[in-house]
Amino acid sequence: MKEEEPVAHKLVLPRDNELIGRVTKATGASNFMVLCSDNNERLCTIPGRLKRLFWVKEGDIVLVKPWIVQSNERGDIIWRYSLMDKEELKKRGYNVP
Repeated sequence: MKEEEPVAHKLVLPRDNELIGRVTKATGASNFMVLCSDNNERLCTIPGRLKRLFWVKEGDIVLVKPWIVQSNERGDIIWRYSLMDKEELKKRGYNVP
């Protein structure tokens, strides 16, 4: 019987104005309070096309894309990082809250 190798996935890094954040509170209906790496706490939502791709809970590290309007207050959660991803982000010098 062959040993299965762990499945490696590509690490999604922040681009343009995207930020890394930690979910501090689930407020219901796919809305979460997220403390971002720029020290702003934003009310973030999971866009409809991504709702079934990943489950987010308090304490998770996520990738946030701030809205164009109200960029310091609102944003979209576009990715959820695993625990191994968190360590890799720290190694690469990203500020993980």
